[in-house]
Amino acid sequence: MADNIRKFGLMKITDTSRPERFFPLFSSVSNLVGVGPKATKSLQNLGVTRIRDLLFFLPVGGIVRIKTSNILSIVLPAFVTIEVIVNSHHQSTRNGPVRVLVNCSGVDLELVFFHARLDWIKSILPINETKVISGKLESFVSGLQIVHPDYIVGTTDLEKIPDFEPVYPLSKGLSQKILIKIISQATGRNILFEEWINKSVIKSHQWLSFQKSVSLAHRPKNISEVQQKNLARERLAFDELFAHQISLALARKQYRKTKGISIKSSGLFANQIRRALPFSLTEAQDKAICHIKKDLMSDLRMNRLLQGDVGSGKTIVALLTILTVVEFGGQACLLAPTEILARQHYDTIIEITKIIKVNILLLTGRDKGSLRCNKLDQIESGSAKIIIGTHALFQESVVYKNLLFAVIDEQHRFGVRQRMELGNKGPNVDVLVMTATPIPRSLSLTYYGDMDISILYEKPKNRMPIKTAVMSDNRIKSILDRLEKALCNNRRVYWVCPLIEDSEVLALTSAEYRFDILKERFPTKNIGLVHGQMSVDEKDEVMRMFADGEISLLVSTTVIEVGVDVPSASIMIIEGAERFGLAQLHQLRGRVGRGSDQSSCILIYSGNLGKNSKARLEILRDTEDGFKISEEDLRIRGAGDVLGIQQSGLPQFLVANLETQNNLLEIARDDARLLLDNDPNLTSERGMAVRELLYLMDLQRSLQYIKVG
Repeated sequence: MADNIRKFGLMKITDTSRPERFFPLFSSVSNLVGVGPKATKSLQNLGVTRIRDLLFFLPVGGIVRIKTSNILSIVLPAFVTIEVIVNSHHQSTRNGPVRVLVNCSGVDLELVFFHARLDWIKSILPINETKVISGKLESFVSGLQIVHPDYIVGTTDLEKIPDFEPVYPLSKGLSQKILIKIISQATGRNILFEEWINKSVIKSHQWLSFQKSVSLAHRPKNISEVQQKNLARERLAFDELFAHQISLALARKQYRKTKGISIKSSGLFANQIRRALPFSLTEAQDKAICHIKKDLMSDLRMNRLLQGDVGSGKTIVALLTILTVVEFGGQACLLAPTEILARQHYDTIIEITKIIKVNILLLTGRDKGSLRCNKLDQIESGSAKIIIGTHALFQESVVYKNLLFAVIDEQHRFGVRQRMELGNKGPNVDVLVMTATPIPRSLSLTYYGDMDISILYEKPKNRMPIKTAVMSDNRIKSILDRLEKALCNNRRVYWVCPLIEDSEVLALTSAEYRFDILKERFPTKNIGLVHGQMSVDEKDEVMRMFADGEISLLVSTTVIEVGVDVPSASIMIIEGAERFGLAQLHQLRGRVGRGSDQSSCILIYSGNLGKNSKARLEILRDTEDGFKISEEDLRIRGAGDVLGIQQSGLPQFLVANLETQNNLLEIARDDARLLLDNDPNLTSERGMAVRELLYLMDLQRSLQYIKVG
């Protein structure tokens, strides 16, 4: 082991500080030749601050330069490399563009230079001299032109002009030439690494070393070498994914070492409730309950995600496992993102558990004075066994007697810090987080790879499918006529709009405008309006009125995406549907179809839909499988939009693409787990190389989870 430490330049194996030999790679880009303050700022705008960042700042395209003497045979516009004779120079005004008339094999064309000095142009393009130029050839009314040629060289320097040139993303103050020179310096500093990938994986994919892959990725010879399937880029993508999976696996192993309380019960309470339910649990619900109970019985802390499609029955799963804890003598809490949702959970659980004696308490920010003090006393004394609420549950003033189990609903609405605060409210609290957002497998492995996952694929057998229609906004009159009949039959309706107020930029119907139109169209009906700019109390009151039947038609923005369950609501109308993501549309549609009535969803689009947009909406029309929809949403929009860009802590991959490289993620996950099973402390030769990978990928904090000896 000492030999390994000396070999890899690590003073302490448990030290998470970056080894000294990494310092040049992690120094500022300003240390590179030609990178002054302006270029540094331009690179910062591109997310590049360190030399290491440039290694993974790969080309996004390329320029193919056609060498030809017959420009008339080229399909324009095109990048060409041609030999020309300079005929004349022209500048109509002092500050006007300089135009240079040249001839290529008998064909006249113009070279145009803006903001250029005439004397300088004359010096590089003297009259009657032959030059080789390269640039984008275009056809205008005035004739053939190349604006600002990329290269101007003598006839003996033709080899200086590449046939293919990579194209990088740019920021103001940078050109492709400057950026290529900067990146060339960075890749020249690439230090040597021992191989961290399993030899069999390398062999099966025919990958080269990390160093060679970096070099080739920045020096593509043709457009195919800029694609994701290129071997060099594929290798670098795998390195990213593998490092991330190692980091997750280390965190997972550490969490599993954390001692918990083994919770056992006879199942008396839960069985009483199950027998009283008017429906049978699905196979998936039973399986999830078994998983959670097994975690509770273990002497290690639970770290589980319960993932289920809308209407899959997560709440009853949570309740039946909560009762296991209550029967054991502990406390359990259920955290909801909104007060109205917390109140609904409270009402539902009170109704279901009325056949057993258990003190259930609702705690929200609205509780004040003596009422709040009384509730806090019940929690601290332990008389309150199930505590349901919002953010109030993990405030400093809330002291639990014996909190053993915390359930977090709609987990993506809470930050990591908030979840940790709740988990620290008791000794080794078991934590179950739930989401109604179906997550593609690749994202689950990436973002929740440190957690055990239970999935509810099925919906209760009594749920009727939701009839979904896709209609143009030119059929609004017909939709309103159908809506009138539905309201007369006491149907409860959602009408969702993409904006709050009218926009001069976007030609979309605002919620406020639609609200006014519908009030005018249905003057005798109670119509409500809810949107994100309203206060929490205002939103909750409108949602309560809708749930209680005081409002029959609710006009809303997407704030209802995660909200109160209104079983009597059976119609969902979504305006401007082409503006929403598929997963979001599915989530909104899931607000209906929870009762016994046949439910329907109308997706209204504006203008003429393109082929792709139409295909997207047809997916919603043809399936209610949230997981299938989420996979398609991932393919179309990407990971950030599927999970929500507001979430903190989501890894931003520089090379890897989760939408197209799922196969690499699976291999990386399996290899990471296999390595840590055989070498849990990363002390083998390969393990030490993996440590260096973590340093390179800025994931060295994961090493704190390793203990040696």
